[in-house]
Amino acid sequence: MSEKFKNKYRIESTRLQNWDYGWKGYYFITIVTRNREYYFGNIKNGRLIESELGKITIKEWLKTIQIRRDMNIILDEYCVMPNHFHAIIKIGKNQYNQFDDNSDLDSNSAVRDAMHRVSTTDTDCVSTTGQITNSTPEKLKPKNQFGPQRKNLSSIIRGFKSAITTFARKNNIEFDWQPNYHDHIIRNKQEYYRIKNYIINNPVKWNEDKFNEENN
Repeated sequence: MSEKFKNKYRIESTRLQNWDYGWKGYYFITIVTRNREYYFGNIKNGRLIESELGKITIKEWLKTIQIRRDMNIILDEYCVMPNHFHAIIKIGKNQYNQFDDNSDLDSNSAVRDAMHRVSTTDTDCVSTTGQITNSTPEKLKPKNQFGPQRKNLSSIIRGFKSAITTFARKNNIEFDWQPNYHDHIIRNKQEYYRIKNYIINNPVKWNEDKFNEENN
């Protein structure tokens, strides 16, 4: 549930409580700046004219694979907007995964079967919701659900956000992120291409974007 704060709305933690975000899979993420301030630049003629911080945001995101080689990460489509960041990221099979499966988007693996048991939202940047039941295969149940947040999606986002905040502080640039972030577990190819197109067209459709403060 959202909690009103200084006339703005902050989304409470939207992580899927019984999903291990270190598991193999494709994830759609959205990270928003504090109070939706335009820290990363401005849209002109359907493309972002990056500020210094906008350029650093791209640079730091592209470092993700190098920094976390042991997680077998693939960076897919991404987009920096004036006050938010969208990306599709894949966590592949690695030594930290809770189980081994063939979790490609077009597979019939146990992961995909399990995801059919939970309801998911469309590309509105809100995470999946659902629960693990007694019928869920043991290998799909997180072994350490409330353990340290490392070698998973949360740790990736935390490091990314921290790097940009640190740069801003060192260079006396006013900047802050909104707490938390939004995630969506991509279940199939149809969803993947829909989200990919959404990210690609985000700058062109900025006038319709819910993060555009002129629309609020």
